[in-house]
Amino acid sequence: MKIHALQTGTVLIRPNQRHGKGPGFARLVNTLADQRWTEPLPIYAWAIEHPEGIIVIDTGESAKAASPGYFPAWHPFLKNAIFQVEPEQEVGFQLEAIGIRPHEVRWVILTHFHTDHAGGLGHFPKSEIVVVRRAFALASGFAGQARGFLPNHWPAWFAPKLIDLAPHPFGAFPQSFPLTKAGDVVVIGTSGHTNSHISVILQDADVSYFFAGDTSYSQQLMLDQTIDGVALNGQEAKQTLERIREFAHATPCIYLPTHDPESGHRLAMKKVVSMETKHAS
Repeated sequence: MKIHALQTGTVLIRPNQRHGKGPGFARLVNTLADQRWTEPLPIYAWAIEHPEGIIVIDTGESAKAASPGYFPAWHPFLKNAIFQVEPEQEVGFQLEAIGIRPHEVRWVILTHFHTDHAGGLGHFPKSEIVVVRRAFALASGFAGQARGFLPNHWPAWFAPKLIDLAPHPFGAFPQSFPLTKAGDVVVIGTSGHTNSHISVILQDADVSYFFAGDTSYSQQLMLDQTIDGVALNGQEAKQTLERIREFAHATPCIYLPTHDPESGHRLAMKKVVSMETKHAS
């Protein structure tokens, strides 16, 4: 199998979003009040050339995100990101560059519906798009917009395959959904950053690839068990980080969060999580 990191531009966010400050609702308040910006962070999507069909995990952002009026002016959270995406950086063109046509993609899996993960949906009208039923419900309609999603930008044809995670433990995770017949690509529940957030694990011969979405903004923050600034359910987010660290401790694991500048390098070098990594303060 071949695995590709597809960088669909960059995003600047508030440092307090990347590294949450304060307990409970105060984390969100501190994020919204932060006037600083991070350095440009990558927006990764992932492609797996699997024997059962090509799998894309997340779709990155649209170049339209820089257009006036793309984000509702009334929403405070949606002002807390600056996207830098050129048209040729969108996921469809990135796939073409490695010899994959978007219509050849069998499955697209969304870890969650934030715009920098669902913005490239329009490239996949022929693919089966897999999402968790509860996540789809929470992101839909005006209520979804109020929660920080952009269902108004979903393609008119968008009718995803809705799945429910079953109570079948997978490593440290109590619920899972096997995508492939071989059982080597598994969807697991990793709620925290959003309600019903999921991650995807690919089991290869000697290592597991952990496509983490936004469970943390970097590997180090996962190791430090640092909750981000927009996780409304801190207990759930903490539990997810504990389970990821437990899984990585028990299984050789390459951890691939969407916005970690080191994710592409770790994939290329097959660099597994080390519990001996020096923790940041």
